[in-house]
Amino acid sequence: MTKPKLLIISDLDGTLLNHENYRWEAAAPALKRLDQAGIPLILNSSKTAPEIRKVRQELGNGAPFIVENGAAVVIPAGTFGNNEEQVVNFGASRADVLAVLAAQRKAGARFKGFEDMSARELAELTGLDETSAEMAKDRLGTEPLLWEGPDEELAGFQTALMAENLRLVQGGRFYHAMGVFDKADGAHFLLGKYREHFGEQPVVAIALGDSPNDQQMLESADIPVVIRGVHSDDVQLPSAKHAMRSLKPGPDGWNECVLNLLFEYGY
Repeated sequence: MTKPKLLIISDLDGTLLNHENYRWEAAAPALKRLDQAGIPLILNSSKTAPEIRKVRQELGNGAPFIVENGAAVVIPAGTFGNNEEQVVNFGASRADVLAVLAAQRKAGARFKGFEDMSARELAELTGLDETSAEMAKDRLGTEPLLWEGPDEELAGFQTALMAENLRLVQGGRFYHAMGVFDKADGAHFLLGKYREHFGEQPVVAIALGDSPNDQQMLESADIPVVIRGVHSDDVQLPSAKHAMRSLKPGPDGWNECVLNLLFEYGY
């Protein structure tokens, strides 16, 4: 029987990175084994492309990656025979989002987005250092913003965005204006590309996440792995999916589950 090709798709914060200081070292043994076996590790996060590039550089990761909760997939040059790096957007591009927001501002909507702030302003507002603020500003498909108008006008603003096929999602501190997409869209797309790339060889997709934000990405995989965390009990997958759940949180749990799966598949 042909050994299947494995593909790992992983969330970052609270999954491969711990919540205390966003480090991945506890997962080093599993990461090393993936590297030795040539198994692609696709990072899929709410982070921006520069933020994910920084993590990829630390990990020595060369696989495609998914940014801003599924806004776009970045495919490095040479991955699928492409000569240059490719960016594939799902839903609206950031330029489209900014154009709609500019029209809404003209119509009287009051808000302040990342585009309106300097890196220094954003750093002061968020507590990030300026370099990190610069990376947070460099976006491919979403625009975080602070609503500055009266509460009663917010619903009208949301409706106006919906008419342009955009949505307004409330985050911790910011609202996020974005197209209609999910972390699963990029995962589906890349799984299709890898299946094409590997030809006749079967491909088994393993997805790891720790919160309801990862739900659809986990459902889209052959093997969903729920990493223990504050909101991991809220991830309820269909029983037919036979989800694996880690006993330990963050990168410790990630390491354990990935090593077990590699052993199971003979890697």
